[in-house]
Amino acid sequence: MPDEVKPEGTAQAPAGGTAAPKSPAPKASPPPKPPVPTTMVTTPWDGEIPGRLKEQFGGQVVECASYLDQNFVVAKPDAVIPILDFLKLELDFDYLVDVTVVDWPKKPERFELIWILYSFHRNERLRVKTSIPEGATAASAVSLYPTANWLEREAYDMFGVEFAGHPDLRRILLPEEWEGFPLRKDYGITQMDNRWVRENLGIESGQ
Repeated sequence: MPDEVKPEGTAQAPAGGTAAPKSPAPKASPPPKPPVPTTMVTTPWDGEIPGRLKEQFGGQVVECASYLDQNFVVAKPDAVIPILDFLKLELDFDYLVDVTVVDWPKKPERFELIWILYSFHRNERLRVKTSIPEGATAASAVSLYPTANWLEREAYDMFGVEFAGHPDLRRILLPEEWEGFPLRKDYGITQMDNRWVRENLGIESGQ
């Protein structure tokens, strides 16, 4: 008998009667990530390190908490250097990663200072925070961590925060004669020291 003619457009089964494999179904899209909270929601941080800090420094430690799995200690300004010293010598936080500043112009204690530490032994990161008003001086950590030298100079250069006991506190990114501190909230994003530009570059600012 002649072969049966299949209608046009109908898939021909391969020899042996096995149907052609179907295309895999498209993967379902992952659920959307929850929005990042607009306010800082912290959780209490308990354990060996907070316990030893509170035992050693008492009320000088204001808070031990965690934010997005990042642990931090809030301390009174005068306690920062003793706490850094304790964390380095007793708890193996032997590397100062960064010293940075957050500017809150409307707060009485305008500048929030943050020291970011790392322990190679623990493979753990920790932040130490304090707040000071404008015009107040923070204590330098250069005697504990040599990396504090340039980090504190950058904080001074960008925010105008001074560190008592620093061996060479001067600008590090901008010229020494520059006026103003570019990372303060009241320093405009396009603002610059027009006098310095004019006197040293011989041009008028295009800003």
